[in-house]
Amino acid sequence: MDIITLWTLLIAAPFVGSFLGVVVTRLPAGRSVVWGRSACDRCGHTLGPASLVPVLSYLWSKGRCRHCAASIGAFHPAIELAAVLPPLCLAFLMPLNSLTLCAGAGLGWALLALAWIDLRHMILPDALTLPLIIAGILVGWTQDGHFPVDRLAAAAAAYAGLVLLEKLYRRIRGRDGIGRGDAKLLAAGGAWVGPAAVPHVLLIAALAGLLAMAALRLAGRRVDGRHVDGTTPMPFGPCLALGIWAAWLFTLSGL
Repeated sequence: MDIITLWTLLIAAPFVGSFLGVVVTRLPAGRSVVWGRSACDRCGHTLGPASLVPVLSYLWSKGRCRHCAASIGAFHPAIELAAVLPPLCLAFLMPLNSLTLCAGAGLGWALLALAWIDLRHMILPDALTLPLIIAGILVGWTQDGHFPVDRLAAAAAAYAGLVLLEKLYRRIRGRDGIGRGDAKLLAAGGAWVGPAAVPHVLLIAALAGLLAMAALRLAGRRVDGRHVDGTTPMPFGPCLALGIWAAWLFTLSGL
């Protein structure tokens, strides 16, 4: 039964990725992610079912709108393929029960959407971070058989700690460097991985951030934590998302 769940998640992943593409595109703009059919960004032509098959539609149309021949761009097939990664990672940790598989895939997909939105818009929407906190506590409650006070405490401590760091940074540097969205995302991490693994989340996120910053510097770009003339903004959300996902996988594997 568990292997059937895994295969179902793997098959569904590109379709979930297609929905995540809608979330990444519409949510920051304040548009509904549920209502409204997909359409070409250039000509507004409503896309039919044949144009909505993940990856294959893009390849069949050669990356162009079938109505106006405008270039579609690689974003949609990229996120559809990226959505396969969470269940694929879980496949290497089998055997896992169906609840853990579904919860893990959901966590991975939510983190993927948050990371992509932060890269594009430098925001982490409450509509994704807050439900992720609740989901982590509920999953822990179901798995442990009792209310996970430790996860709730980890979420609260993670949020408070990053808010304190935000205030210290503002006082020392005289400007914002860490946003409240980052604090809420770390709180979600605390709810999912528990207090013992929160330091691992921060360590992985910090290392990922330093590596990304070094790569940008080597490419000749100036890096800053916000949009400043002549600098490349450096969002921390993708680093936190990577840290949460890695720490959760390590927790599952017993490392």
